[in-house]
Amino acid sequence: MDWNREILQKPQWKEEITNREQKERVAKIIAEKVQEGDVIGFGSGSTSYLAAIEIANKIQTENIKITAIPTSYEIEMLCTYLGIPTASLENKKPDWCFDGADEVDNDNWMIKGRGAAMFNEKLNIKSAGKIYILIDESKRVNKLGEKFPIPVEVNPNALNYVKQEISNMGVTSIELRMALKKDGPVITQNGNLILDVRFNDIDYMLEKKLKEITGVIETGLFIGYNVEVIS
Repeated sequence: MDWNREILQKPQWKEEITNREQKERVAKIIAEKVQEGDVIGFGSGSTSYLAAIEIANKIQTENIKITAIPTSYEIEMLCTYLGIPTASLENKKPDWCFDGADEVDNDNWMIKGRGAAMFNEKLNIKSAGKIYILIDESKRVNKLGEKFPIPVEVNPNALNYVKQEISNMGVTSIELRMALKKDGPVITQNGNLILDVRFNDIDYMLEKKLKEITGVIETGLFIGYNVEVIS
């Protein structure tokens, strides 16, 4: 028997969604791509939240079946509430995936991770056959790092060492991300911490250099991925 869903609240984003009209438009575009039997990687963030709702509407209207591979507990719970079956990368490979971004430059280099889910997001993107990035125009930048720092997911035991190593790379700022509405730092789904780091210049090799530091689990830099941006 199935558990009831009373504990899951009616889908409601945690804060006011900025540029909602644009995000709802791209959410409808991505929902139109859903076909019977698809295994789809569901990204995190407000645009992915709206896309999940549109996809659920299509599933109900057209009576089709799909499987979602969510990148965060938040999206997984939303899928459960909406009646969308979920799986993991342990037993399913996504045919395609969609996700949002915090920044996208003219070469489609991206910064992601304000929702602290970049590890799972990058796994979905690397595993999927086709990748769609859903953004509104506020996410377009001429220079990566223009608006947001780079999130770096770090094993807690390595926090001081990683901070020291990154500090030697010419950063302009480095901060431990603290949680809102709870004491202490943000804890990722993998039990790690996040350093938010700013650089004057971001080049093609920066992601590789950061991940070579012992204790760095993942970064929010998404450079050189073959993505289709929908805006």
